[in-house]
Amino acid sequence: MQTVLVQRDSNISPELAFGLKNYLIDIDGTITEDVPNEQPERMSVVEPFEGSVDMINSWYKEGHIITFFTSRTNEHELVTKQWLEKWNFKYHNIIFNKPRGGNYFIIDNHIIKAARFQGKWGKMITKTHEITVFPD
Repeated sequence: MQTVLVQRDSNISPELAFGLKNYLIDIDGTITEDVPNEQPERMSVVEPFEGSVDMINSWYKEGHIITFFTSRTNEHELVTKQWLEKWNFKYHNIIFNKPRGGNYFIIDNHIIKAARFQGKWGKMITKTHEITVFPD
């Protein structure tokens, strides 16, 4: 599947073609063990979680956009890219300096779907949960 942007209206940003997703994936605690920025010497020696490489690379092959979104700082860019290459992760982008501390509340003009990683990679399933929205 080829990644295609679709311009629906000239006054708004283009969207991905139907069925494609923009995956924003954390690194520490999600694709490998949690390595705090204060322990950068561990960043090059940890191993990926079982199933993470295969799952992410399958999404990449399907044409989805893969972006790693990490609390690692720009100072950790080289070791991070080398580690991703060593383990053969396929991706398009890395965004560094994600705010630390979790409890993320994202506001965007596009639909956002989220999945909390809880220690096991595999096929995602859909569950219904209460969400917070702005009034119509």
